[in-house]
Amino acid sequence: MPGMSRPSSLILLLTLVALAGCAKTATTTPVPATETLPPTATTVPTLTTVPPEKAQRPLLMAHYMPWYQTPDVSGYWGWHWTMNHFDPAQMDESGRPQAASHYMPLTGLYDSADGAVLEYQVLLMKLSGIDGVIVDWYGIEDFWDYGVLNKATGKLFEYVKQAGLQFAICYEDQTIKHMVDNKHLAMADVYTHGQDVMRYMQETWFGDDAYLKTAGRPVLLTFGPQYYTNATDWAKLFAVLDVQPAFITLNKSLSTVALTGYPWPPMEASRDGVLTQTALEDYLNKFYAKVSADPYRVGGAFPQFHDIYKEAGVSAGYGYLDARDGETFRFTLDLALSHNPDVIQLITWNDYGEGTIIEPTEEFGYRYLEMVQAARLTLAEGDFTFTAEDLRLPLQLFNLRREHAGEAAVNARLDEASAAIIAGDVQRAAAIIAGIQ
Repeated sequence: MPGMSRPSSLILLLTLVALAGCAKTATTTPVPATETLPPTATTVPTLTTVPPEKAQRPLLMAHYMPWYQTPDVSGYWGWHWTMNHFDPAQMDESGRPQAASHYMPLTGLYDSADGAVLEYQVLLMKLSGIDGVIVDWYGIEDFWDYGVLNKATGKLFEYVKQAGLQFAICYEDQTIKHMVDNKHLAMADVYTHGQDVMRYMQETWFGDDAYLKTAGRPVLLTFGPQYYTNATDWAKLFAVLDVQPAFITLNKSLSTVALTGYPWPPMEASRDGVLTQTALEDYLNKFYAKVSADPYRVGGAFPQFHDIYKEAGVSAGYGYLDARDGETFRFTLDLALSHNPDVIQLITWNDYGEGTIIEPTEEFGYRYLEMVQAARLTLAEGDFTFTAEDLRLPLQLFNLRREHAGEAAVNARLDEASAAIIAGDVQRAAAIIAGIQ
């Protein structure tokens, strides 16, 4: 499989690491957390937290990247929009910002710390039937952009909870290697640091009612693992916790300590730069067979894989998985549903560098969220009644936030529309939005 690490531009230029696992790339260019400026977008007032829905059906959880920055919010363009190659301040021949992606979100390029964006995204999740997020998380250190991403993650979780959704962490332990290699962390301290990370998650998130759990244990994914590669490593890290997490690894590596595994686009099986449908089916069938007897199971659904790393000069790229006009997502989602797992991870909400996006874009519109919504309707037992047309409301609300930034009276009405969507009263929300338009 292509390298899983997401090194900074420094690492990309010097030592692009290829690791066994799926394609997943670099963290942003090192930027001190102190350079992040307060968001300028209209702040959405705190709403009463809605308890997460209890479900016997598979939970639909979107894998989410909190790593985008823009000048109007953070004061700079983050690496994941530039990859040290593209300049979003310049327009391409079609009049769109030059960004490190083949795709463009309907909102335009956005900042992961922008409250209006987070509101828009969680409302879309609510309306499409997504139950929550699994955040790709780089830990707690103010090294490179890790601290910036951690703050964005915390802010996202506030909006997730307001919408009555759930959340979980997918920990990137590759961060330890980068900190050791760059002499930010001493080898002698790698276990102490890992334990500090575990304590932080326990004290900050694991006890939250909205945190994803099974049998009273917080669900913790890791992308790999890539640094702590022995079962004894994780035993040391978990020793400081009150309750050992339900630990889930990529492809069920470290099966002696992992409760189960989760799948990912198997780009290592690409041949001549293409992952065929046959290779995809072979990988997924073997994965589901491997975890079939596990007490807790996680499936995966993804739309395609179309990275921009070669064009950005980051790497040769990891191969191409064709979207087939949406059929790849339909196939992987249907296959996951057929195995009736506890969770289906939607891969991904917004990894624009790898093109595995299900949030609405200019290229695909609402295609993937409509598919999620249709699948959710088959599982709903009458308690889920949102329609494809309802999915258009969050963007209308978002655009009005932008148009009326700083206008307290208008934004108060938009707060009411947002609350109405969360409460399931889309007719009232639509009426409020129409009245402002």
